[in-house]
Amino acid sequence: MPLIFPPVRQNRAVSLKIRIDDSAPPYEQVRAQISEQARSGVLPVGYRLPTVRGLAESLGLAVNTVAKAYRALEGDGVIETRGRLGTYVAAAGSAAQREASTAAQAYADRARRLGLGEEEALSAVRDALRAAYGE
Repeated sequence: MPLIFPPVRQNRAVSLKIRIDDSAPPYEQVRAQISEQARSGVLPVGYRLPTVRGLAESLGLAVNTVAKAYRALEGDGVIETRGRLGTYVAAAGSAAQREASTAAQAYADRARRLGLGEEEALSAVRDALRAAYGE
């Protein structure tokens, strides 16, 4: 049964498929698929995941099953829960990479709120990088 995540910060949808006849338990299938999609970039850093309850309903699973998968993913550093704000794909890599990813996400959010298009936002970043690196 596929689940299509609503696009939050992207223009694409992401799906999970839980197979009841699979030897892996459903929580492990959820954990493995989200982990793989985050690692491969299908789910980019900062992507907002559905709530535990929402994902459980969409997949026809028990809330505790999805909660167990999310706890495992959070323990692995794949996702982070920001209280009432939701659950997001976490930045991976070194501390510097994580900080840069967090700053980039904050910039993207701010540029979007300011009404900048993607090209305008990228142009501003390119100009800032040229100035910072002396190019």
